[in-house]
Amino acid sequence: MTETPGQSTRAIHGTTLKDAHGAPHLPIYNTTTFAFKNTAALLDVVDGRKPGALYTRYGLNPTTFALEETMASIEGAEAALAFCSGMAAEMALFAQYGRDGVVCLGDAYGGTLELLADQLPLLGIDTTFLLGSELEQLDAVLAAGARLVFFETPTNPALEIFDVAAISAIAHRHGALVAIDNTFASPVNQRPLELGADFTVYSATKYLGGHSDVTAGFLLGNAELVTPVWGWRKNLGTTIAPEPAALLARSLRTLTIRVNAQNAAAQAIAEAMEADPRVKRVLYPGLASFPGHKLAAAQMHGFGGILTIDVDADSEATSRVADRLSLFSLAPSLGGAESLATQPVTTTHHGLSPAERERRGITDSMIRLSVGLEDTADLIADLTQALDEVTR
Repeated sequence: MTETPGQSTRAIHGTTLKDAHGAPHLPIYNTTTFAFKNTAALLDVVDGRKPGALYTRYGLNPTTFALEETMASIEGAEAALAFCSGMAAEMALFAQYGRDGVVCLGDAYGGTLELLADQLPLLGIDTTFLLGSELEQLDAVLAAGARLVFFETPTNPALEIFDVAAISAIAHRHGALVAIDNTFASPVNQRPLELGADFTVYSATKYLGGHSDVTAGFLLGNAELVTPVWGWRKNLGTTIAPEPAALLARSLRTLTIRVNAQNAAAQAIAEAMEADPRVKRVLYPGLASFPGHKLAAAQMHGFGGILTIDVDADSEATSRVADRLSLFSLAPSLGGAESLATQPVTTTHHGLSPAERERRGITDSMIRLSVGLEDTADLIADLTQALDEVTR
């Protein structure tokens, strides 16, 4: 075997924990607590002198250990914490490192924006929101004391691309940390830690889970930075449970092959939609016409399975297009084996005011597509027939 195995190899063999009976993967330790042979052995684990299973809410469970070790190996991170959701991972991150202020760049998932804008200020954590067109203000905001920069790249739903290395350099000059929500890209397509970021955050519900049957999240980075977040996860009660942890570990074994297939299908669909006169524009980093294409090509290894089309129609006709889709199910979320479609104004960004959506460039005629694993030609045909509603 090579000195540094490839990502697919690490996804399958990324944990050192092995089943005593020779099973190819660790069984589910669906238990809340673990017994010790004596007090000295108990205290070794409680005091951190030796690793070991202790209590599942703490994350000290073999199923959780194996999942976190595998994910850290895939990501190329020193440490990983698995959570019950991506939002739980973000909350623990903000609680530990956002107390001097958070800077949120560009668009983000609607729940994240709501957490940053509405809930965290109640706890004394303030956020400065800067659009991509306002990046020149980042130096001044960080000089004023904010110590955590958070952003998605690509963003939701416009797929805007941010320069991870350049932003990380600016933040680090001010002693600030950088956290990237890498959910849309996945570690197959982008590895922010290699580009200079301090943390990656995932809604593992999406591509990492890949089958729309598990809700989970991750926070990854170097051990010194990740370890303090462990206490927040423990006492907020947001550790992943053993059964979803086992489902997620199963899904990681096929991550690379799934994402690469979705990359190829999304590229073909984006090109077909760009050629359709009933679509005003297609937002996809793999298109040469996309504003962030060159940067995406430089820092990504693939362009992802998400694209957004801006239909040449009003809101009502766009909804009819979405309603007519057959293979694309009308549902929020993304990253599963089945293709999904959603209008951001009705789901992910429904909670934003019309003025704020306009400021962020989120239009009523947008449909975000999550490309699954169906035959690409069938998905293109489904979109083409649905667009007939534009001319009705």
